[in-house]
Amino acid sequence: MKKEQSLAEKQQANLLNKLLKKKAVVDGRIAAATEERGVAILLTGNGKGKSSSAFGTMARALGHGQQAAVVQFIKGRKSTGEQLFFSQHPSVSFHVMGHGFTWETRDPELEQKAADKAWELAKAYLSDPSIDFVLLDEITYMYKYGYLQVEDLINALSQRPLHQNVMLTGRTAPRALLDYVDTHSKIADEKHAFKAGVKAQAGIEW
Repeated sequence: MKKEQSLAEKQQANLLNKLLKKKAVVDGRIAAATEERGVAILLTGNGKGKSSSAFGTMARALGHGQQAAVVQFIKGRKSTGEQLFFSQHPSVSFHVMGHGFTWETRDPELEQKAADKAWELAKAYLSDPSIDFVLLDEITYMYKYGYLQVEDLINALSQRPLHQNVMLTGRTAPRALLDYVDTHSKIADEKHAFKAGVKAQAGIEW
């Protein structure tokens, strides 16, 4: 019995030692992170949840009393739940490009005009010091289809107000943007209800 107790105590002591070492590493990283500035966060991947995560982060910013702006680059055929909710918020400026997805409209000229208009709005917010959080939802498609130039985006991000946080979403992104951002998370498509025949629904897909 004493031998079993001794073994258990030894295992507990080893575990505690590992936790203390891990804590020391984390504390060291926290102490080393002294730079204070806004960050650029990119969410890509084929999985569901990129826009949802971005809007969740925006809700967090709003909870801290920050001012936010949203430009959605290809969602426009239906009123999404996030648009219906956040467009009513006094601290959010919400804009939708308004012409749906490329494979729905099939009008490159119309889409180019809409992309240019959306980008002008985005640039204005990226240069506005009163805006703390900017969400450029589905913007990476604009570079995939050649409607916008990624160099213009990186230039605007580089010159934005120091405190401003920016989130960008889309399935894929140009290498230059991947290299520029501070944080990049890729969401994988492991399983999706739609592939099993479950109909898309309000409150989940839009």
